[in-house]
Amino acid sequence: MTKPSSTQHYDAIVIGAGPAGMMAAIRAAERGRHVLLVERNESPGRKLLISGKGRCNLTNSGDLTSFLAEFSESRDFLRNSFARFFNVDLMAFFEDTGLKLKTERGGRVFPQSDSSADVLNTLKSKLNNKNVKILYGERVTEVLTADKLITGIRTYSGKEFLAPHIAITTGGLSYPQTGSTGDGYKLAESLGHRIVPLKPALSAVRIKERFINDWQGIALKNVRLTVLANNKPVAEQFGLPVRATRTQTGEMLFTHFGISGPIVLDLSAAIYDALELKAMGSNNTLPSPSRLSGKVQVSINFKPALDYKILDARLLREFKANSSKGIKNIFKNLMPQGLIARFLEYCRVDGNKDANQITAQERQRLIDGLFGLRLTVESVLPISEAIVTRGGVVTKDINPKTMESRIAPGLWFAGEVIDIDAKTGGYNMQAAFSTGWVCGDNI
Repeated sequence: MTKPSSTQHYDAIVIGAGPAGMMAAIRAAERGRHVLLVERNESPGRKLLISGKGRCNLTNSGDLTSFLAEFSESRDFLRNSFARFFNVDLMAFFEDTGLKLKTERGGRVFPQSDSSADVLNTLKSKLNNKNVKILYGERVTEVLTADKLITGIRTYSGKEFLAPHIAITTGGLSYPQTGSTGDGYKLAESLGHRIVPLKPALSAVRIKERFINDWQGIALKNVRLTVLANNKPVAEQFGLPVRATRTQTGEMLFTHFGISGPIVLDLSAAIYDALELKAMGSNNTLPSPSRLSGKVQVSINFKPALDYKILDARLLREFKANSSKGIKNIFKNLMPQGLIARFLEYCRVDGNKDANQITAQERQRLIDGLFGLRLTVESVLPISEAIVTRGGVVTKDINPKTMESRIAPGLWFAGEVIDIDAKTGGYNMQAAFSTGWVCGDNI
């Protein structure tokens, strides 16, 4: 890629070479703008490379309505960006350069190679072809102004680069080792922007019960997970809107510290909020979740496709057909073998008992466990270990049609630095590319 020339004057400067920043720079350069892309790392797209477990879930094939439904309360802010540059446009953007894509279950779109490096290489090639100037290893410390007009940037090394249009695309606070250390929030605040408090989203969850250590590495499919507080769904318990409180059905994974996997990640924001709300107390403050008093739990339904009568009838059939078998052997037909011993302990049923010795009360406990095994939440992993940052620059202070600041003309935003976040499935990546494209189309 071309290094910056000796001149310090540009039409536009983009701060941060993640998906949003690279797309903004590419689109601005396509329009003939002389663009400088500033990246604090020695290479671009560090977080992109690890996204989707290294496969890079680029977008989702869903329609606009279903897409927006997966976002948090700021979803309407994205309507214009998606109208201008949506999933079909993004897929064409990559496929026109020869990167083949594929669509998997749930509409998730990946490169056919399953390599995020191929996605990054495509973006780097575009940047190079459009003559975007890239400055690596420089961290921006200040956006310069004069008479309330944007004039340029200053870096930690004391260098200044001038431009009337500055785009902040620095990402959030998640995975700081990739360079996402919150610089964009500080820059935005220094120019008068409000920041919605930053919290983890799409994060794994620590569980208090230690028996799940025996379940480490076991993955479950087609299970249902519900967040509870005081034995009730969190929204019902608090009578307050809690984000993403609806039950999630799909895949989850037991880890050495707790639970993870798609449905856990998607509910982690609700779990985090439940911990905070539970800790509010009578003074209506929101202390750290670590100061929680009381329980927030997750309830696992292992058989969400069945109702009580059907499951009861199935157990009775299994017990009758295998009356002389131990219950732990019969349960091999009902759940992964690695779960059985601890599950039966949870239900207070002796696994060595033969089926014909199981009482009606024990069968009831087994059914209750299959429909709602409860685990107590200790905490949600911190924002540094979350996939996405929740919160950020307040959307009301940004023009959704252009991504320009309503407070500081000449200042622009795109990507995760804005208060927009969604569930897993390619939605967050699409939002980064879409807002980046709109930003680049206007700077």
